[in-house]
Amino acid sequence: MAITLVNPSGLPKTDAYRQVSIATGSKQVFIAGQVAWDADGGTVGEGDLAAQVEQCYLNIGTALAEVDGSFDDVAKLTVYVVDWTPDKMPLFLEGVARAAAKLGVTPVAPGTLLGVAALDVPDHLVEVEATAIID
Repeated sequence: MAITLVNPSGLPKTDAYRQVSIATGSKQVFIAGQVAWDADGGTVGEGDLAAQVEQCYLNIGTALAEVDGSFDDVAKLTVYVVDWTPDKMPLFLEGVARAAAKLGVTPVAPGTLLGVAALDVPDHLVEVEATAIID
């Protein structure tokens, strides 16, 4: 595995992600921001943040599988959420948990969550991009 995830002493520990990712692989994979589109381009979970988060993570899983990778290879996630407020965290985590259960993984790579005014399509509530390192 090309990624080692670490929570250094002296930094807060959280179950949602690790603070540091050490990449030792040879192939860098940059996955474009994934929105809640199904394979046909239809929006999944209109108005439902948890459903859209789940679809974004599933789409990242699909992209990783295409290049012989998995969430174990993810070095960093960046998440953009429309009109983010902290009270949306349970819905966000629910979507991640549902995707993780379907993918059989625990996606805990370092991540950044940013609140944004809007995304490409008004129906999209979240976008997730990933950087992976594969041996």
